Amino acid sequence: MERIKVLVVDDSSIVRDVLASIIEEQEDMEVAGTAPDPFVARDKIVRLNPDVITLDIEMPRMDGLTFLEKIMMYNPLPVIIVSSVTTADPHAAVKALELGAIDVVNKPGGSISIEDVKYEVIQKIRMAYEAKEKFIAKWSGLAQKAKPKVRESKYKNLKTATALSDVSTTDKLIAIGASTGGTVALEELFKELPNNLPPILIVQHMPVFFTYQFADRLNDLSRLTIKEAEQDELVVGGTVYIAPGGKHMEIVRRGANIYTNLHDGERVNFQRPAVDVLFTAVAKVAGKNALGIILTGMGKDGAEGLLAMRQAGAYTVAQDEETSIVWGMPGSAVALGAAQKVAPLYDIPNLIIRYAQHGSI
Repeated sequence: MERIKVLVVDDSSIVRDVLASIIEEQEDMEVAGTAPDPFVARDKIVRLNPDVITLDIEMPRMDGLTFLEKIMMYNPLPVIIVSSVTTADPHAAVKALELGAIDVVNKPGGSISIEDVKYEVIQKIRMAYEAKEKFIAKWSGLAQKAKPKVRESKYKNLKTATALSDVSTTDKLIAIGASTGGTVALEELFKELPNNLPPILIVQHMPVFFTYQFADRLNDLSRLTIKEAEQDELVVGGTVYIAPGGKHMEIVRRGANIYTNLHDGERVNFQRPAVDVLFTAVAKVAGKNALGIILTGMGKDGAEGLLAMRQAGAYTVAQDEETSIVWGMPGSAVALGAAQKVAPLYDIPNLIIRYAQHGSI
């Protein structure tokens, strides 16, 4: 059996030892090497040719974000950020995802146990390895047109901010799921949307503590109000609710109103929050009065939930392979027949606006 070769990069010898021990315990993995800083790591990437890299953000000589940017520019590989939530820059993890990191894992400490980190790290390494070939192709110089430079696309709805005064926001619901590449995709999406849309619920795979930072960043870029969801929160139009890291998000109906329901249920598809949990709840509660969208991401989370939404009469959309960083989640949905429409990222804002205006896509 071919083993996954992992390079561990962290300035703390204790963290390097902990991660190396976790990796070596797995039959399908091995530690290709360790490095205390990006300069040592750079040489080992060339010499050892690892499949996956784990990378700290705060390191001497060169910070992890700068090194990540160089990796993605010159020698793209799947990188998993293993970072402390107490990092000097609270938005560093979100920036890392935007620069191309596959995922982010919290370092152990406080309420985050070594067992929690162990589970997260091994699952994300396996998923990163499975997506390695397509991930590298997306970021390589041989596939420039497939890189996620959505800002270059010509959006048709740039002047729609005040053009939807007739949109009803009380009888429709929009649910979105994303993982790898989703932070960039969601930024591009929400830059283009007006402020008077139906409620939008989002699951973006992200660890505890980082979803608040991500919501705050999106809120600064959007005309909509974007926030991390709270328990038993009334869902209203013009607002986007992002599931907190470590919590599943569902919805419940009480009378004419819909409320959020956050809980610590078992992981689904190795995830909590899971897109399938949200989509399944939306299918039950909103039925045909919903739009489900599955964006770029590793794995298959959200595919079955999107199918449940379609079977309940909702409209469903999957991002296309060309504009996805990893076409795992949307590709799985397409394979299941869950998506009525497959669309490039730059067309999805128009589909959302069309749904808000006309109740169809």
